[in-house]
Amino acid sequence: MWGFARTETTRANARLAALVCAYVCGLGYSLFLAGATHNIPTIWTANAVAIAAFLVLNRRQAVAFMLVTAALHATLELTIGASARFVALVTVLDTLQTAGTAALLHGMRVPTRVRDPRSLFTVIVAASALTAIGAILVNGLIAISGGHAFFRRWGDWTTSNVLGVAVILPVALILMDRRHREGFHVRPLEAAATLLLVIAISSWVFVNDATLQVLLFAPALLAAFRGGPRAVAVVVTTSLAVAIPAVLHRTGLDIRVALSPLRHALLFHVVLYAVSFVAALALSRQARLQALLLRRQSAARAAQNRALAASQAKSDFLATISHEIRTPLNSILGFAALVADDPNLSPENRRRLDLVSRAGRSLAEIVGDLLDFAKVEAGRLDLALTPTSPAALLRDAVAILAPEAAAKGLYLRTVCAAEGEGDVDRTLALDETRLRQVLMNLLANALKFTAQGGVTVKLTAGPEPGALRFEVSDTGIGIAAEVQARLFQRFSQADSSISRSYGGTGLGLAISKALVTRMGGAIGVESQLGEGARFWIALTAEPAAVPPPAVAPTPETTTERAARVLLVDDHPMNRELGKALLTLAGCETITADDGAQALRAVQAGDFDLVLMDVHMPGMDGLAAARAIRALAGPVAAIPIVALSADVLPEQIARCRAAGMDDHVAKPIRREELIAAVARALQGAAERPAAANA
Repeated sequence: MWGFARTETTRANARLAALVCAYVCGLGYSLFLAGATHNIPTIWTANAVAIAAFLVLNRRQAVAFMLVTAALHATLELTIGASARFVALVTVLDTLQTAGTAALLHGMRVPTRVRDPRSLFTVIVAASALTAIGAILVNGLIAISGGHAFFRRWGDWTTSNVLGVAVILPVALILMDRRHREGFHVRPLEAAATLLLVIAISSWVFVNDATLQVLLFAPALLAAFRGGPRAVAVVVTTSLAVAIPAVLHRTGLDIRVALSPLRHALLFHVVLYAVSFVAALALSRQARLQALLLRRQSAARAAQNRALAASQAKSDFLATISHEIRTPLNSILGFAALVADDPNLSPENRRRLDLVSRAGRSLAEIVGDLLDFAKVEAGRLDLALTPTSPAALLRDAVAILAPEAAAKGLYLRTVCAAEGEGDVDRTLALDETRLRQVLMNLLANALKFTAQGGVTVKLTAGPEPGALRFEVSDTGIGIAAEVQARLFQRFSQADSSISRSYGGTGLGLAISKALVTRMGGAIGVESQLGEGARFWIALTAEPAAVPPPAVAPTPETTTERAARVLLVDDHPMNRELGKALLTLAGCETITADDGAQALRAVQAGDFDLVLMDVHMPGMDGLAAARAIRALAGPVAAIPIVALSADVLPEQIARCRAAGMDDHVAKPIRREELIAAVARALQGAAERPAAANA
């Protein structure tokens, strides 16, 4: 902080010193012209520098500037032979005029930063008008003090002051504005060469042929394009400073001869000044906008990178938490299912075991909802269209939830109807898994919130071909109109008591809406509090051809043996559970603790299938799968099925990229595991047959 304050103080002192130097240079130049030309009216620049100083300096610095410049003004005037009385009067009046003009400009809120043509025009007009009034008053007071009329030679005095302020004040403000440096980078050699070119052209033109003064537009516009407003300020000021002595050198010091060419030169520089500054300010604005765009693009890229990093962190967190929750759930649900098959289990213990199973399944559903929602948020929700019968799909979903409805004493009815060209039995291209997920979510919600009566599910096909409308109506508690709009938002339920009374995360309907929208359909609800609810889905699907049934291969021998399966998992409970399930399915099961042990077992034994966990210490499942695929001989083609709590799409893709043939998610359901084993064994049997054919 102290270093920053010291830097700011140094900059302020440097600015004050620069303004004092500029004032002295302008005053000296004007006094030189006045003395050398015997008071031929030219341009008075010192007052413009003083006004700029009072506009940009703070109060303390402004007082210091006023005292120093007043002393220097008096010294220079006395040096050229002016009377002390005249010097004192001019110094006081000039100081009052410049300070008063600056105060009025502040009061009028005239911009002190010239960054566009509008602010340039405002500064020139306001400062010129105030300077004209002040110059007339100062000239009149000086004339009266000398015993002359008030308006004696007021035009010459006023014109010189107004020209000086109109030209030099914007130049001073631009040179002190550090922002004009942005976007322009001129090498010192290039700047010096341009300045020398301007001096040479201005000297030659105004000494020899003023009609060629248009040549000065070339270096002025070059300065505008290369250096911006600051470069134009230096170039035009230098050209004007050279042009006045050059004109006087050509015309002589006779005021009757010199005045007209001198005014033409001044008028030309006003035009040159205006054109060059407008171009330079426009280019400066463009450069600032481009720099701002680059900064915003950089900020946007940084924000995008942070968002990607946050998204990746969220995905990693979900993957980790999913694995950590699903791994113990695998044992809880698996062993609960095995114990439930015990015929000697007492009714009370069976009831308690059922509570454990239901709690485990509820937790598994919550984890599944969170993962599905993460896919929706990340835009990684892909559809897998397969030939599907909507009516069969609906009946399947109803059949799954029928026992739950029966347990609550509720009816669960299915109605299928066709309108127009619709056909409920027509096979359509649908994502069977995702549509079943949505229907089961709506059915489960209807059963959850219904205590008496029941649920009716209606499928209407038509009137256009492929048009489908599913309606799930219940006789439950209903939904108030004011909360229906937020039902499909994430983590939203009708009121805060719903999750306590009925459970759930509030994600099911949000996921259902995302799935239906992804299918190109719409989902909605119609309900009144206490009168049940009716949820509906409307979508359109393309017709799909039914694939021909697969021909089962004819076994070449009637000799059968139990499939030998290698189960690889670092968790003892998972190995015990998997072995129990596989043994019940008629498989001979050997277990391994990690990937390295699995690799040695595959090389030594004759296995039909490998069930491989992914996360294991030492050699993990992916590395083990790659190592098995790299073995020589037929053993490299052994089917490998991943058993993992990693269920995100990119995680499953990594399993397949490592050489695994299939994936079974934890917690393991017995039916899914047996189906995956059957698929793997059938695929292994078909490969040699296809090769022989």
